[in-house]
Amino acid sequence: MKPKTVKIDLMMKKTILTLIALLTLYFAESQTTTIRFAPQWFPQAQFAGYYAAQDQGFYKEAGLDVQIIHPTDDESSMDMLVSGKADIISSFLMDGLTSKLSKEIPLVNVAQLSQHSTLMFVTKASIGIDKLTELDGKKVAIWSSGFDKLPRALVEDQGVEVEFIPIYNSINLFLEGGVDAMTVMYYNEYDQIINSGVNKDELNTFFFSGYEGFDIPEDGLYCLQATLDKDKDAVKKFINASLKGWKYADENREYALDLVVQKMNRARLANNRAHQRWMLDKVIEQLAPKDKEVEKGHLLEADFQRALNIIQSEARSGAEMQSLPYDSFYKPLVD
Repeated sequence: MKPKTVKIDLMMKKTILTLIALLTLYFAESQTTTIRFAPQWFPQAQFAGYYAAQDQGFYKEAGLDVQIIHPTDDESSMDMLVSGKADIISSFLMDGLTSKLSKEIPLVNVAQLSQHSTLMFVTKASIGIDKLTELDGKKVAIWSSGFDKLPRALVEDQGVEVEFIPIYNSINLFLEGGVDAMTVMYYNEYDQIINSGVNKDELNTFFFSGYEGFDIPEDGLYCLQATLDKDKDAVKKFINASLKGWKYADENREYALDLVVQKMNRARLANNRAHQRWMLDKVIEQLAPKDKEVEKGHLLEADFQRALNIIQSEARSGAEMQSLPYDSFYKPLVD
């Protein structure tokens, strides 16, 4: 009978250990907060830090189950935030402010990752436009999906009138000479033009950041005020884990590119590793404050005011003209 007793004891121990393991897993999962994060565009190196944070388990370590959901042609990240499909999104500062003012969306900026503008005008050197004032009366391609306020404000500031030609997702109109200049992002379309066989010395470039008052930061993190009120701790954990992911992507760029290419392949998007490497390098450069007196991840009040002034000067409705205090828009959660 003694061996039988030993066998029963062993079975009981295994059962108890199994129950303990199941209970531990249950309580761990019950303490995990789900966050749906929507970047403002399709998968690309612009969002490599978030992919790294997810792949390296930084979100999981923070007690978060982060689902990265990209927008579609028909639904922007801002739309997803308003509809409740996303809890946190990334968006340009200009877009965030415009949405807060003109659309009266109760959102807040909780972290400002980009510190500089990557917007620029490019022209072909052969047509002889060497300064912005020489764009007067010319045709300038501009993206129809946003980014229009800053280019319009800059040409107005320079005292010139241009004919803006809306484009969607191609640099072909510029390459074929259909416009005199094109609005591009330094980390994206500029490199596409170079990769299309145009040498750098065949282009004249006009960086917005080189003009006083127009070095407006871009990518920041946003959520609704209600989300912040409900679970401020989870939002803070997401931000700090994301910054950790960006640091990891910076220090392991080939690994980060592998993640980006995987994401793009799964989304069935055409991709070019060399172009994504350029994008990753330039996006990471913009995370550094450089000559600005602001800590990484924070929104400089002077940048907020410059962006707000541009929007209000372009205002077409009373809603956009309302005042907006800095501390009601920016709610910093970066450690």
